[in-house]
Amino acid sequence: MHTNTLLVASIQESTGKTAVTLALGRLAQERGLDVGYMKPKGTRLQSNVGKTLDEDPMLARELLDLDCEMHQMEPIVYSPTFVDGAIRGQEDPEELGALIEEYFEQLAANCGLMLVEGGGSWTTGGIVDLTDVDIASRLDADVLLVADYENPGDLDDVVAAAEAFGDRLVGVLFNGVNDAAFDDLEQQGVPFLEGRGIPVLGVVPRERDLAGVTVEDLAAELGADVAVDGDSGAYVERFLVGAMGGDAALRYFRRTKNAAVITGGDRAEIITAALEAPGVNAIILTGGHRPSPAVLGKAEQKGVPVLLVTGDTLSVVDRAETVVNTGRARDEETITRMSELLYDHADVDALLGPEESGADAADAAEDSADPEDTGDSDSPTDADEA
Repeated sequence: MHTNTLLVASIQESTGKTAVTLALGRLAQERGLDVGYMKPKGTRLQSNVGKTLDEDPMLARELLDLDCEMHQMEPIVYSPTFVDGAIRGQEDPEELGALIEEYFEQLAANCGLMLVEGGGSWTTGGIVDLTDVDIASRLDADVLLVADYENPGDLDDVVAAAEAFGDRLVGVLFNGVNDAAFDDLEQQGVPFLEGRGIPVLGVVPRERDLAGVTVEDLAAELGADVAVDGDSGAYVERFLVGAMGGDAALRYFRRTKNAAVITGGDRAEIITAALEAPGVNAIILTGGHRPSPAVLGKAEQKGVPVLLVTGDTLSVVDRAETVVNTGRARDEETITRMSELLYDHADVDALLGPEESGADAADAAEDSADPEDTGDSDSPTDADEA
């Protein structure tokens, strides 16, 4: 069987790369393709029964209904321990590359399309000669580059990555683009890139449901003690640290939306200011201090959740931002919505091949089952040409 391989890389972490990859897998399955998945470098790590695993391959195995082992899907656990060892010369880049190729061949054996998810960013893996550029070369993969966009300066990184991937680059997909930047990108950025010979395959608008986490999910991930329930279904996309006086804090908080304020539980003036700002959807209190009943009563009245979290403010900010940045591709509902967005806003045919009509698909199936067919078994079908 001829296998097409598409590596989905990203400019930086938290561009929605996993959601895009799995959504493409779903769309390919709907077109009748047998789909495989691999993430050679496991970078989104969690501790799981003493082993460090990346959650993305686990989600792929579940949502794409794949019959394969985790060690095949994720040959390298790109953990801090691994990085330290690699820098000390304890890892052999050639052996690691050969291992990736070996497992790739096993996973691709019966697939029409292999989806390979890149590392956190396309440069991840450079210390062992396994950037996404290196992996695309080893696996003979086409490349889709996922990027975000806020201003024209973001195109610097896109151009640099496109040049690094060279002829393997199928195109760029901009994901999660804000309304404020959308027209500028379509009218200025896209023509500029295409004038440089860099195809743009889609501009996907930002959707709130894919851009943050609910207060309820945030509380669960942080292991927070919920002092005030409030609107636990509200979304949090960003965090503000309350470290100034009350009046300055209020002016600061009022300039944002869908935010959570993180401050010490003993900073009553900051908490009060946060409760006055309409864009603050939650307050996270650190340091083990519980505010006065009067302050909690005001939060209850305003319907703003208050979470109590152990640890100092900076460590809680790091933990909370990790939750938001990695919380977008965690369930089937997210992948279904991303599939719809790609169908509406991206050139899916350029990535997966044109959709076949029912008659064409039936003819293709009949041809492939014909024992008298003497054609080259490695020749691509219509669905393989992308």
